[in-house]
Amino acid sequence: MSGEASTPAASPRAPRPGTQKSSGTVTKKGDRGAKEKQVLVLPPVGEEEPKNPEEYQCTGVLETDFAELCTRSGYTDFPKVVTRPRPHPAFVPSASMSEKPAQDDQRLSASCSLNSLESKYVFFRPTIQVELEPEDKGVKEIYIRGWRVEERILGIFSKCLPPLSQLQAINLWKVGLTDKTLSTFIALLPLCAPTLRKVSLEGNPLPEQSYHKLMAADSPIAHLSLRNNTIDDHGAQLLGQALSTLRSCNRTLVSLNLAFNHIGDAGAGYIADGLRLNRALLWLSLAHNRIQDQGALKLAEVLRPFELTHTEVVERRRLLLEKGTQERSRSVNSAALTEKTDKTQTTKTPKGLSKKKEKSGGESVRKEEKSGSGQSPTQGTPKKEDPTKSGKGKVTIPEQKTSKGKGPKTGNKEKRSFLLESEHLGQSLAYSWSPKHQLVAEATEAVNPLLEPVEHRNGKVFVPGNKVLLHLNLLRNRITEVGLEGFLATAQYQAQFSKSKSPSKGPVGLLRLSLAKNCFSPQCPAYTTIQELMLPRAAVTKAKPREEEAT
Repeated sequence: MSGEASTPAASPRAPRPGTQKSSGTVTKKGDRGAKEKQVLVLPPVGEEEPKNPEEYQCTGVLETDFAELCTRSGYTDFPKVVTRPRPHPAFVPSASMSEKPAQDDQRLSASCSLNSLESKYVFFRPTIQVELEPEDKGVKEIYIRGWRVEERILGIFSKCLPPLSQLQAINLWKVGLTDKTLSTFIALLPLCAPTLRKVSLEGNPLPEQSYHKLMAADSPIAHLSLRNNTIDDHGAQLLGQALSTLRSCNRTLVSLNLAFNHIGDAGAGYIADGLRLNRALLWLSLAHNRIQDQGALKLAEVLRPFELTHTEVVERRRLLLEKGTQERSRSVNSAALTEKTDKTQTTKTPKGLSKKKEKSGGESVRKEEKSGSGQSPTQGTPKKEDPTKSGKGKVTIPEQKTSKGKGPKTGNKEKRSFLLESEHLGQSLAYSWSPKHQLVAEATEAVNPLLEPVEHRNGKVFVPGNKVLLHLNLLRNRITEVGLEGFLATAQYQAQFSKSKSPSKGPVGLLRLSLAKNCFSPQCPAYTTIQELMLPRAAVTKAKPREEEAT
């Protein structure tokens, strides 16, 4: 019996190598341990999918929405949303306050070190700075600086930024963007409010230099800043192609800042090629780059009448043929419509006249109509009454005139609405200065500059050049007096052109040209002449109200 009692007592201990009951208990303990490990891993790292499967409905308050979405994504330590600090005025201590620090030195010495350390850590702690509207405290601008923005954070932004109805600008400074996260950020922009028109990506060098994706045809960006991104000639080539090509043109971008990059002569040439057919860009900065005389001459050449290349001439002929065929088809359609209206009116007018005659009941009139030939005159009455009976025909003529008069008016309204839409799209700011009777011609020029009036010289075709660009900044490059000669010719041409044109009509050309801090003497004749020519034009911009300068 003792052996029998010992066997069941030893049974729970013995099966550790492998009976089913003991293995079951071990697996349960293992499951519990695995679950506990998963719970411990979640707070610092975070799961890819949120804990709560239900979608969070954003309230439009960035601080609460961003915090809630971060916690649902598994983040325990995430940046806080704070108001952007404003610079305080300089503080000048008075004479009465000069003795106070000496009296409080002993009290402050103990806490000064702790407070200074805390303030330093708080200053460098990642935050999302926002600038609010003064009236309703809505978020107007977002500033993110000095911490890495990952793709998961951009996914959170794609949910909490669209409800911000007053968002106007997003500024990302040294946030460690990559080509992949940049594409995610670009996909986020159309989801935001239509008031978002300004994007600043500074201090974010990309290996593939895919900044041109921000200037796509469907991009809402009007002001783009790409400073300090180490953009070289290859990146400038992509940006120039995004500005314009033979078949495409950016019509929304108004200002482009490419300062503090590595753009040389070749890159400046690519940017100049983009300005050949672009009639939307008003402000361009290429300051602090590596542009020399060749790049400066290419930029100056685009701002005055330049020669079209062979491919541009071929494209211009194709556009002219398409325009001619469209006008012919419109004329044919309008003629067909007028013929149809005339036929319908001629068939309707005799019936009304015959009804009036039947109501009158005059048999003498019928006998006179039948005296010529039996029944044929009754069938041929419409053909005879139209040319002969002018008095009765006048009843229907005013109806035709009113219908025809309304036709072109509706067409003019459509043209005006189209022009207003084109102005809102940012085709050109200068076109809003011109009167209504010139808006049609200038809007077609803004659509494609190849259809502008040209000039033939020695078998070559010249177009007037880009007169929409108002501001060009080339500070601190490597331009010498050779490059200055090109800008001198441009300034002389544009000054002569502006004199022949009234100041309220159409584009006027450069209003500000910055060429200081280059490789030439400030007292050289070409530079002083350029300053004299640009001085009255710069005064015009200062005299104009800001409402006219705004797009």
